[in-house]
Amino acid sequence: MNAIPKLTPDTSIFIAGSRGLVGSALVRHFSAQGFHNLLLRTSAELDLRDAAATAEFFAKNRPEVVIDAAAMVGGIGANSSRPADFLSDNLRIQVNLLDSAVRHDVQRFLFLGSSCIYPKFAAQPINETALLTGPLEQTNEAYAVAKIAGITQVAAIRHQHGLPYICAMPTNLYGPGDNFHLDNGHVVPAMIHRFHDAARSNAHTVTCWGTGRPKREFLYIDDFAEACHVLLEHYDDDLPINVGTGSDMSINELAHLTATIVGYHGEILWDASKPDGTRAKLLDLARINRIGWKSTTTMEEGLRSTYRWFLEHHDDRRQ
Repeated sequence: MNAIPKLTPDTSIFIAGSRGLVGSALVRHFSAQGFHNLLLRTSAELDLRDAAATAEFFAKNRPEVVIDAAAMVGGIGANSSRPADFLSDNLRIQVNLLDSAVRHDVQRFLFLGSSCIYPKFAAQPINETALLTGPLEQTNEAYAVAKIAGITQVAAIRHQHGLPYICAMPTNLYGPGDNFHLDNGHVVPAMIHRFHDAARSNAHTVTCWGTGRPKREFLYIDDFAEACHVLLEHYDDDLPINVGTGSDMSINELAHLTATIVGYHGEILWDASKPDGTRAKLLDLARINRIGWKSTTTMEEGLRSTYRWFLEHHDDRRQ
């Protein structure tokens, strides 16, 4: 492999998906660090599912670094009801980005996956070598398969072209800019929305999906953006690398903490007819910790910050 290209304030960085949860955090981070050559496009300006349009963008703008934060994402409900969309859209986005990056001499590419790529019954905490060693969780299998295809394509590019492209696998992400849709959002923003509405309407009960027993690891989005920067400057390996906090909590614990933060004091009920998803997904962080990165935002701090953002954008939130 060639030496990892050094990032400077002049480095041209294309943040694909810059309006989403991850992308907007990356824009905040790199802007605060003095990077002034960020290439940003909305999905209306550039449809990454369109191969010709993507190739034309790369030919015209010649980014030196690409971070693939563009993806069709959602919670259990969305993944379960629209698996074909999740598979098709994500495959097209990442293939178009990676093909164009190779063709137009992109020096560095960071592909972002998800902890859902790992087997449903992987030993905890989950090491990166667990990939493809067992069956996936069925509720998000289509999304996971698309992301696994992206990881495989990055490895193939490294092997065939010798380019220092890498993959990061974040745990469950949350924070400012999230999708607070009650049905399609991930668990943290959906809970914030649900408990906020219940508190404001003086509801006596709130019903959440599943049993509340599964455990999840949650990472504040600005911590993840910092990790991406560290990886671009210090990581070069065929294996994807996990990014998380090293601790988890039950969904029931999350619900009670969220209720406290938004001021809901009623009863929390659980609808066991709804799917729980994987029992646990705690990541092994030994490799990224050796690089010198660790998360710094506590779950309570992150939830309070996320709720403040929700309140500030209450009228125009995605719902």
